[in-house]
Amino acid sequence: MTQTFQHALLARLREISLLASDAILFHYAANAGAESKEDGSPITAADRAAHDIIMEQLPGLLPGVPIISEESFDVLAPLPGPVFWLVDPLDGTKEFIKRNGEFTVNIALVQNGAPVLGVVHVPVTGVTYAGDCGVFGDAPRQAWMWPARDAQAHHIETRRVPAPGLTVLASRSHANTAAIDEFLSGRKVANVINAGSSLKFCVVARGDADLYPRFGPTMEWDTAAGHAVLLAANGRVVTIEGQPLAYGKTGLRNPDFIAGSADGMNSNV
Repeated sequence: MTQTFQHALLARLREISLLASDAILFHYAANAGAESKEDGSPITAADRAAHDIIMEQLPGLLPGVPIISEESFDVLAPLPGPVFWLVDPLDGTKEFIKRNGEFTVNIALVQNGAPVLGVVHVPVTGVTYAGDCGVFGDAPRQAWMWPARDAQAHHIETRRVPAPGLTVLASRSHANTAAIDEFLSGRKVANVINAGSSLKFCVVARGDADLYPRFGPTMEWDTAAGHAVLLAANGRVVTIEGQPLAYGKTGLRNPDFIAGSADGMNSNV
């Protein structure tokens, strides 16, 4: 895949995320209610509408590449091959229901266990993040942010930890406060901020925070797109044992992980 085609692919991924966003915002304005899936997690008409749009549009980008979406995942199905799409049509359904705006459209391409391209779009603000991890051809790692739907993109990257200390992100709806406090013990922390969905990866990627420790259940479609953006912005996502968070695992369930800038990862005072 050439660099030009890769960037064209990201542009198309953003276009698809905008189409899904329009469907989500239609149901958001209508104050759509929620139902419960078999596992007890919520689903709305917005989840389903965004899923349908992405599943219609995505196959044409890389014909033959399998697509795994949260809304059609079959735990009994065979694992995908080395290259596949991972989609969360509406990441942060609980935040959608709470109407706090902290939900996203996530689309990622996985190759050999790692996310290599990713787009995260925020319907309510119109902000889009994209990451190209530079694994095809000689393309360098690059991450971008569109600050509004019609704005020009600019490059983003992680920061060095500022003198006052770490800014740490925690899940708004799934935070394990005791585990986070234990992890942060001994570190110089300036602020802990709660936020929803894959936005937490993107806030680190754009240089407004340093660490996102996650102690609690996530699925691969929850993390892949944000993971790609953060990797492309020179960040890292590792398990508690320090290994890169991998994709294509049996059941697609993630272990606990730490996401952050390189400097944030190395900060222990």
